[in-house]
Amino acid sequence: MAQNYAEWTSSSDSEFNEENSEDLSHSELEVLPNYVLEDHSNLKSLQLSHNNFVTFPKELGSFLNLVSIDISNNGLTNIGCEILYLKKLNNLTAKNNLLDNDALPKDFGLMTSLETVNFSGNRFKEFPMQLTEIRLLKGLFLGANQISSVPSAVKNLTQLETLYLGGNCLTDVPAELGSLHRLSSLVLCDNQLHSLPPTFIHLRKLRSLSLHNNMLSTLPQEIVALNLTELSLRNNPLVVRFVQDLSFDPPSLMELAGRVIKVEKVKYTASDLPLNLVNYLTSAQRCVNPKCKGVYFSSKVENVKFVDFCGKYRLPLLQYLCSPTCTYTSSCSDSETDDEDSAKMKKVLLG
Repeated sequence: MAQNYAEWTSSSDSEFNEENSEDLSHSELEVLPNYVLEDHSNLKSLQLSHNNFVTFPKELGSFLNLVSIDISNNGLTNIGCEILYLKKLNNLTAKNNLLDNDALPKDFGLMTSLETVNFSGNRFKEFPMQLTEIRLLKGLFLGANQISSVPSAVKNLTQLETLYLGGNCLTDVPAELGSLHRLSSLVLCDNQLHSLPPTFIHLRKLRSLSLHNNMLSTLPQEIVALNLTELSLRNNPLVVRFVQDLSFDPPSLMELAGRVIKVEKVKYTASDLPLNLVNYLTSAQRCVNPKCKGVYFSSKVENVKFVDFCGKYRLPLLQYLCSPTCTYTSSCSDSETDDEDSAKMKKVLLG
């Protein structure tokens, strides 16, 4: 379904004026007017949105000084090779059309001048591989398509600052997204994501992360290291799973005995026990509750800890306790602080 998304452009408004720009939007055009064709050498910006273009006008190949073009909301099904002549094109916006993976020229990746591409609201089922060849790309918008995966070659887009993949069919994203060190805004909302890669820890410049309306049931611990100013998690099974579906398998007799040995610090040597029992005792994990001295082996209780995140939110992360009776609560019980934490948590989960 075609949708409108927030736009990002690298060209300043001051670059365009009445002499070098033309707005023909909402004009019911099927072909370019003659007066525009005659002025092709002067135009830097061309607005062709909301018209009736089915293919990218071939005549645009002669607009060699064109820096920005918006051909959104047409019936566009194809972008021909003519676009490859536009060596100065910086911004291409063609959202809400009928473009699919066969609609782009195979050499589209040679358009090295492009910094912003907006193909949101089209019919792409695969991530257009040509886009991964445009190394200077700063803004890429592919929202509201039918894309089911992101290629590992996305790591080539090292200059990318904004990546919009909301409203697709993604079930996961590659670890290579963590290579986009300049990324400041990442939109993955309205997909079917079940998890995030721990490589997100490398996105040190990331400030906005949209994850709402997915299938996330847990988050990597590494996400706490990010310095986000905007985080959206609403409509994920995250909290429901943490709060309602936590499971606990009663400890076996061997685990109970092992716990006693470790907690009571019963001394033993490798010659006192079989090797498999020595290894078993060595595998004991300390309960994360600082007020508890217990340990566990395989029988543990999943518990959610709400971690302070960026000084703005309380983020739920999964941890393990030694038993259901072991509760881990914050030492801060001030009601004003509790209200503040509640508001922060609501902001993360709902907005």
